[in-house]
Amino acid sequence: MEFNTQPVLENKKVILYPLQETDFEALYAVASDPEVWKQHPNKDRWKIEVFRVFFEGALKSNGAFKIVDKATGNVIGTTRVYGYDNQAGSIMIGYTFYATAYWGTGINRSVKTMMLDYLFQFVSKVIFEIGAENLRSQIAIGRVGATKIDEQEIAYFGEKPKLNFVYTITKEEWLKRPQDISVH
Repeated sequence: MEFNTQPVLENKKVILYPLQETDFEALYAVASDPEVWKQHPNKDRWKIEVFRVFFEGALKSNGAFKIVDKATGNVIGTTRVYGYDNQAGSIMIGYTFYATAYWGTGINRSVKTMMLDYLFQFVSKVIFEIGAENLRSQIAIGRVGATKIDEQEIAYFGEKPKLNFVYTITKEEWLKRPQDISVH
């Protein structure tokens, strides 16, 4: 199997489709809620001009997805893979956000499980960069089994650097996880 940074991924709850330019309006409908960005390093991303920069970076990454709720067909968020390093056997997952109606529903764990199951066919380590103030995402990534390894100033596409916590999970750790972590 050839490694593709934007495959269509699907489980019982959601489908991840490669992000397209035509997805702007549907994704902005989710992103326009200021509550989504309250703990994020860039709290103004709900503003259309700020979100346009984020969306442009997502398209240029060639690793971004729109997340679609299978039950409703609605776009409920986005996530992306980036920073693939073939020599190090690593890749990053990040830039993830969901509509607030999906917070606490298991959707994030379901999406991350599906992505990690796919990515660990090709890499030995996945890295996550999470805003230092984003407690919600830090807790969520811990539940997936990732461990904090560093703190770094990171510049998002078209934005100023912000303090982020760096988490990682290895393929070995993923395969040894308790199976109740997987939510398909």
